[in-house]
Amino acid sequence: MLGAYGPDVEFLSTALGRTFARCSVDRQRLAIGGHSDGASYALSFGIGAGDVFGQIMAFSPGVMTPVAAAGRPRVFISHGVRDPVMPIDDTSRKFVPRLRGLGYDVTYREYDGTHGAPPEIIQAGFDWLKF
Repeated sequence: MLGAYGPDVEFLSTALGRTFARCSVDRQRLAIGGHSDGASYALSFGIGAGDVFGQIMAFSPGVMTPVAAAGRPRVFISHGVRDPVMPIDDTSRKFVPRLRGLGYDVTYREYDGTHGAPPEIIQAGFDWLKF
């Protein structure tokens, strides 16, 4: 996450390019998401590829360092108020106001818990998706 992405993004770009060439795809219905480091990656990469992914789900992200910004994907972020791995005051409570200030549509859910999201928060994230 230091200014460039690695081979995973190259693979995803190739796979998506091939898919888009063969299929009619509504990009606003494409989502990227993850938990913890995966949420950090989804959030950072998803902002840079917001012209590809219309929605981002980030459960307990720790980093938000996009190398670029494209499009305006909708964003769902959740975080536990007692998270010892990715402390909420250093992460989501900073990310959400920043994204909203940049004009992103952000749905934010804090929950009374630690790093792993409880089933009802995960369900809320999937209910939020527009499929």
